[in-house]
Amino acid sequence: MKKATAEILREYGPFPGVKTVAGVTFDGDKVWFASGDKINALDPATGATTRSIDVAAHAGTAFDGKHLYQIAEDRIQKIEPETGKVIASIPAPGNGGDSGLAWAEGSLWVGQHRARKIHQIDPETGKVLRTIESKRIVTGVTWVDGELWHGTWEGDESDLRRVDPRSGEVLQTLDMPAGTGVSGLESDGKGCFFCGGGNSGKVRAVRRPGYKPDKG
Repeated sequence: MKKATAEILREYGPFPGVKTVAGVTFDGDKVWFASGDKINALDPATGATTRSIDVAAHAGTAFDGKHLYQIAEDRIQKIEPETGKVIASIPAPGNGGDSGLAWAEGSLWVGQHRARKIHQIDPETGKVLRTIESKRIVTGVTWVDGELWHGTWEGDESDLRRVDPRSGEVLQTLDMPAGTGVSGLESDGKGCFFCGGGNSGKVRAVRRPGYKPDKG
């Protein structure tokens, strides 16, 4: 297993009126982060929040290329980002014990924090298609270039870890600084992870190891 210290590239926030940051996702332009009763759009270039959607937003957030998905207690809501309208809702597999949320390969991937699991679910029905066992509490979840990463946060210790999507074996870890929690996790598809910072009210950008830009 590869171990390294996470390199924090930038911190965003704290933001006005935001006490905690839960799930995060990226739509190719803006970072969206959940803050309890809103989903907020963050411009990663300027650090400014540009708009918000009034919707229950307690844990993970995901984007499928068109719609946002947001964990709200024991449900996952599908949201039109342009209007803020909730257009569908499915049960979350953890029945309220859910944490991270990601979109990949036509499925939603849902972290269950205390159960230490990641579920692949049908985005239309919520049916669990596959379950991956983790060795640590699961917070945020993201897929990038065929790699499955998730955040952990136990006590004062937090890290990002790449796991084998078949066995759950830990392949690589990035240790966050002491006291720096990871609530949500999303990749920008390139060389950066965006991490929710929980009660710090911040979003942090962390360098993704091994990324080599296409010089094309």
